[in-house]
Amino acid sequence: MTGVGPLGPDGVRAVRGWATSAAATARAAHLTAAYRADRTEVVRNPHLTAEWARHVVHAPALLNAVRRAIGPDIAVENTFLVIKWPGRPFEVPWHQDGVNDRIVLDPRRSVAAWLALTDADETTGCLCVLPGSQRRGYLPYGAEPDAGAVRGRALGITGVDPAEARPLPTRAGDGCLMDARLVHGSASNTGAGVRIGLNIRFVAPAGCTVRDGSDPSLYPVSGTGW
Repeated sequence: MTGVGPLGPDGVRAVRGWATSAAATARAAHLTAAYRADRTEVVRNPHLTAEWARHVVHAPALLNAVRRAIGPDIAVENTFLVIKWPGRPFEVPWHQDGVNDRIVLDPRRSVAAWLALTDADETTGCLCVLPGSQRRGYLPYGAEPDAGAVRGRALGITGVDPAEARPLPTRAGDGCLMDARLVHGSASNTGAGVRIGLNIRFVAPAGCTVRDGSDPSLYPVSGTGW
């Protein structure tokens, strides 16, 4: 499916103040301490197991932004906590959040959020997007090398011109919404501190199709349409 989508021509929209900077930074400090020993990089679906993540997906400023994009009935399809340790190679390849080997999201009824728990800039591997790339619809993707698969990252898009990319430096407690088809990625953290972000896929009713026909097991957070 091609076209502009619910977030306008660029396919990305800022989210301000889903948490205070102090609260986000404090949570990041706890997470850094909890995962430092094993240098954990990806935690899947923390909203299902951790109270702090359940609180985040219900954050009023975040849900208000999502409602404006896809309506009042909202559920979480998936979350990923991503931790980039300083000096450790961890490049997230160019990809689209709305399609993989398991699911396809309807871009009219879905949106992806990226939320910063620490300050993120180009040095620490902030999010980079290709504005307007959602207009091309879902693109062919392929498997990553083994090192990526170990982290739980399986898909990537080739043929992207980095000159078209826009870095999105983000303060702790802020973030952005992205069209499910928007091409984005991030570089490794070459800075001095850890970089932590939470990725969330939100869907409205009928917004998620599981390829094998099974139940997508959504986590409702807003509205009565569930």
